[in-house]
Amino acid sequence: MLKPLAGYILIEPAPKETKTASGIYLPESADEKPQEGKVIACGDDQIVEGQTVKCPVKVGDKVVYKKWGGNEVKVEGREMLLIKFEDLMAIVSK
Repeated sequence: MLKPLAGYILIEPAPKETKTASGIYLPESADEKPQEGKVIACGDDQIVEGQTVKCPVKVGDKVVYKKWGGNEVKVEGREMLLIKFEDLMAIVSK
C-alpha cells in the first residue's frame, strides 16, 4: 500500500456516473471527473510556518475535493488520487 507523505491524502475516487438522475445515459465524451471519493490513507501532520496542520480527515471518510486537484496514481492496479490537505473542500456526512 502507498503511504502519503506529510500534508497529503490518498483517495479512491467514486465511480464515474454513466447515467443522469432522469435516466439519460452519458457518452464517454462527456467524461466528467468525479469530485468525491473515499479516504484510503492519510499522511502525517504538516508543519506550515511553524504551525502544525493536522490531517482534517480519517481513513474511510467520504470527501469532496477540488475538481482539478491532486495527482493520479495507480496503486495495486486501482486508480487513486494523491491530494494535498488544502485541496479538500468537504466531508460527506451519512
